[in-house]
Parts: sequence; structure tokens; C-alpha cells
Amino acid sequence: MRTGEIRALSGLRIVAALWVVLFHFRPLLEQASPPWSDALAPVLDAGAQGVDLFFILSGFVLTWNYLDRMGESWSTRSTLRFLWLRLARVWPVYLVTMHLAAAWIVFTLYVGDFPSPAAEDLTAISWIRQVLLVQLWFEPFFDGSSWDGPAWSISAEWLAYLLFGALVLVVFRIAAATRARGLLVLAVLASLPPTLFLLASGVFYTPWSWLPRIVMQFIAGALACAAVRKLHVSDRSRQTAGVAALLLGGVIIGGLYLLDGVPPELIYDAGGLVDVLFVPLVVALALGAGTLPAALSTRTMVYLGHISFSLYMVHEIVHTAWNWVAAQYEITLSPSWGAKLVFVGLIALSGLLAAALYHLVEEPARHWMRRMLDSGPKQADRPAEPPQSRLHPVEARAG
Repeated sequence: MRTGEIRALSGLRIVAALWVVLFHFRPLLEQASPPWSDALAPVLDAGAQGVDLFFILSGFVLTWNYLDRMGESWSTRSTLRFLWLRLARVWPVYLVTMHLAAAWIVFTLYVGDFPSPAAEDLTAISWIRQVLLVQLWFEPFFDGSSWDGPAWSISAEWLAYLLFGALVLVVFRIAAATRARGLLVLAVLASLPPTLFLLASGVFYTPWSWLPRIVMQFIAGALACAAVRKLHVSDRSRQTAGVAALLLGGVIIGGLYLLDGVPPELIYDAGGLVDVLFVPLVVALALGAGTLPAALSTRTMVYLGHISFSLYMVHEIVHTAWNWVAAQYEITLSPSWGAKLVFVGLIALSGLLAAALYHLVEEPARHWMRRMLDSGPKQADRPAEPPQSRLHPVEARAG
């Protein structure tokens, strides 16, 4: 049984989270340092794709931990336990940031001259849908579906979690009948529908486009994990995979600059085309050793990966609050060291709040909710739960 943490993928989580964070903070960077904004624009403008990377990681990590435990046969008890443990992972921070966002909206109604236009969304029905993690299921677009903007992706993730009990049964049987190479091909093919819709419409954000993004990217991650589990690689192969991961990272970044410099005529959101490389990247990092896997596996990067969910959930509140302060006090940033310090300070503040949420809310609440299961009268009769990967999914993403 293969379970536990793949450290390089933990480190990848903070990369994906920061990609989304910087995507949202682009206007501030443009004000603070136009040269840096212009230089990084091809990468930062595609930051919404970090959500797709999170979806793939979710499918991969959950399959890594639960394929053997839940894949062989259906168990209602195991499925309900799995869903509760997923709630324990995402719900506490999600609920705290949801209500922080609501409190900020109410604050703007009574203080200052710029009430939040989101106040009209503060309704009981909206609250119920968000608490139950189903708000996105009623909307063709994710804009405005959640008081805390990035929370839309958690609603999408919850749908994937509810489907996982059935999906893992299918993946288990596909894996039993398919070689690793075939599983890798299936994983790449499963990740393609959002890209095909992009090629068809020219834009990534179309009605209900969030649905194939979460479902197919999640399935792609699950199939990629099934392939990795079947492989028994040598040290030399791990080094090769590590080089491949480094090359894929370079191709993704280089591809974004190429697509920006020579944009396809009919595709506005051309940066979304790099999604096709996310499955190979995740597989290479999961298997690889060497420069990039080692860098992502350092203690610092793994810790940042652990707090990445909290960062993802809190950063847009910081961003929204700054926009209000700037409007209220007529603050206009112009290129200067002071403006650069404001930009860096807001990112740092988001990180500090994320660390606080992780240590004061996310981890204590997760252990508390887990103890609700472990204190049951039939605890001795249950098979041991596999160690939970710290790669709780985004959880991502944003856009």
C-alpha cells in the first residue's frame, strides 16, 4: 500500500498557490513596477491555470492514499469516512475565510464611502449554499458565486470528493487491466477536454467551463497516480524523471512567453494551452530526483506547501481590503521603492495570515474533526487509516 507525502508535490503546491496569488495582484505590480510587470506578464496573466494544476494534484494525491483502501470494493462506511476527512481538511479554513469576507463586506457598508457591491449577495440562501459547499453547482460562471472569491474552487472540489467513492472503483479496475504507459496516455487524454473547449471558443472562461475543468483534471490526476503506483523505477530512471521535470517546467514558462509573443490568431486565452503539460510535470516530480524535485522537497518549500491552502483562501481578502483602503484614502501607487514595498508587504501579509490560519485553525480543527471518528465505539474494528498526505487540494484555485 503506497500512502503518505510526496514532498516534491507538496512544494509544487506553493508554486501553484503563488501563481494564483500573483495573478490577482497583477494590477498592484503594474502600478509599483511597470518593468517587472511587463517582464512577468506572460506568466502572471496565465495564473488562473494554477487552479487546474491544483485539481490534478487533488486527483493524484487522493488516489495515492486511497486506491488500495477504497478501490477494491464499495464500502459506504469507508466512503463516508473519506468524505468526513476531506471536510476536516478544507472546511474549517473555508468557513473562517468565508465569514471574514462577509464581515469585510458588512464593514464597508458602515465605514467609508465605498460600500462593497457584493453586499447584495449577502443573503441567507447564499450563506446556506456556501456552508454546504454547493454554491457553484447552481452557476454557469464562478464570478460572484462565493463571498471569498477563490472559494468557488472548493465547491468544485467538493463535487469531485462526492464522486471519488465511485471513481476510485473504476480507476482501480482500469489500473488492474492496463499497463503504466497506457494509464499515462489515458491521464493525458482525460486532461484535454478543457483545452479542446479553449481551442473551440478561443477563451478559457465559458458557461459551465468549471465543470470539465474539475471533473476531467481530477480524473487525469487519478489516472496519473495509478500509473506511477505501477512503476518500479531505478535510481537512474529517477534522475531522468527529475531532468524531465526541470525541462517541462522550462517548457511551460517558455511556452507562455512564446504564446504571448506570437499569440494564436483565434485564441485569446492562449496561456491555457500549457495545461496539457501539467500531467507529465506532476508524474515527473512524483518519480524524479535531482534539481527541481530536490528544490521543491526542501523543508521550507514543503512547509509553504502545507500553508498554501490557507494562503489561497485568505489572499483575496487582503487584496480586496487594500483596494478599499486605496480608494477610501485616495492612495495612488506610482513606480517607486515605496510602491514596491507595499506590493511585497501585501504578499507577505497574506503569507503571515496564511501561517496563522494553518496553525490556529486548519491543523487544530482537522485533528479535532478526525477525533470525532476515532473516538467511536467500533474504533478497534476499523482497519488502520493510511497516513494523510499533506497535499490537501485548493483548494486552488481562483481565476
